[in-house]
Amino acid sequence: MVTGRHFAIPALLIPLFLCLPAWGASPPAIAPMTEAQRGEAVFLDAMSIPCPGEVFVALNKACRPNWATLVTPATAPVSTDRAQLALAVGVLAANGYIAVEAQDGQQVRNVGREILSVAKALGVSQSLMARGNSLMEFAENNAWDALADELEATENEVKTTMVEQKDRDLVCLTSAAAWLRGLEIASGVVLGSDSLQGLEVIRQPDLAARLATQLGGLPPRFKGGAQVSLVKETLESASSLLAVKEGRSKEELRATLQKIHDDCSAVMKSILASVTAEGSPSGTPATTPSATPAATNLSPSVTQ
Repeated sequence: MVTGRHFAIPALLIPLFLCLPAWGASPPAIAPMTEAQRGEAVFLDAMSIPCPGEVFVALNKACRPNWATLVTPATAPVSTDRAQLALAVGVLAANGYIAVEAQDGQQVRNVGREILSVAKALGVSQSLMARGNSLMEFAENNAWDALADELEATENEVKTTMVEQKDRDLVCLTSAAAWLRGLEIASGVVLGSDSLQGLEVIRQPDLAARLATQLGGLPPRFKGGAQVSLVKETLESASSLLAVKEGRSKEELRATLQKIHDDCSAVMKSILASVTAEGSPSGTPATTPSATPAATNLSPSVTQ
């Protein structure tokens, strides 16, 4: 699926080409980046991360996931932690793409309402009301291609509004959470195939490392949180595990994928856990990525 972002990023690069020196001329001295410029660079980098919808389209070409079995109802966490809420936007957006692939209109509407709920808690909901109405309308009319594009536009509009409100550091959290949710789903699909169909789609160790580096550069008030630390550790672990190593048996690959899937699942539970009155997350507590692969495989999620 070709999305608006594929055209937007090249457009953002045009001013850079206009500033290049003429052939043979001495290049101008490069001044150190200001804090604002560094923040803009992080924002553009985060916006260039493949959205879950793109990953799922590639997965569809590699195998035939049974998307209806992968739809998971999820509600936004009750929390005042802006970092957790930004992570939740990414998870919910990924859930929306799953619902689109499954052509589940009701679940798309549910996801749209949850995203608006989080956006309201973040103070960025005003500009998203029209997007929310469009999501509902497209879902009612089963306009799945338009719905996927609108979902991505909604996610990107949340990110853009974060930047306008001086919360650009939250953008990479949304991108990281969305990518990890996509990795959780994709790894489960691959595990459901006897031949590990679709493995190449998720083998992106450099991207995982890049996201972890972005999180490591966040201000202390963000990167010190439990969920952010867990996301960063999971990305670092995934980067190492996804790196291509020749000679691995299918059993070793399966064990590696199972660990990645389990670690991502633990992250999703932590992100969506509401905070109790005592200030601690309800539900399963956050845990660091496990040191050894889980032994139990998932049930098949691929239509043979």
